[in-house]
Amino acid sequence: MSDPPEYRPSPCVQVCRLTPEGTHCEGCGRTLDEIARWTRMDEAERVAVWQRLAREGRTEPV
Repeated sequence: MSDPPEYRPSPCVQVCRLTPEGTHCEGCGRTLDEIARWTRMDEAERVAVWQRLAREGRTEPV
């Protein structure tokens, strides 16, 4: 079994702009709720966000 991928501390790419629908950040792809809760999320929650972003082609593990 392989080790899980390592991720950056945050998906933020310093392009903080909302989508026209106002639901996601255009830069990192996180929802407003994910952005607001990021520092309070546990590891499993953060990994789930990273995995969704990777599936959407938004980011890659480091």
